[in-house]
Amino acid sequence: MEHGSLTDPSQSTFSLVDEDHTFANAARFTLNQDPRTKFCGYSIPHPSDNRLNIRIQTTGDAAKDVFNDSCQDLMVICQHVRSTFDKAVVDFRMSKSVNGMDIDSNN
Repeated sequence: MEHGSLTDPSQSTFSLVDEDHTFANAARFTLNQDPRTKFCGYSIPHPSDNRLNIRIQTTGDAAKDVFNDSCQDLMVICQHVRSTFDKAVVDFRMSKSVNGMDIDSNN
């Protein structure tokens, strides 16, 4: 849910349900990498409340668009990390089987 200003779309607060520090800190990182972001921060109102708030202020672009672009960037980063990890696992298993060790992939 977006809690923005009708008169100034460059600043908004987004309330997300079922997310925690893991997503919020990663989103904050990618938002702060964007030169259109003036300010970005997040808060979790209460530990028992399953919600977080992300506040974004931009240099003029709509905060919703900057947030959307940032989430897309975060997905690209996660895909890169996953593919790099998968390749490293395959390389490790290949190097161990070449050296005479049989690595069981079911463990």
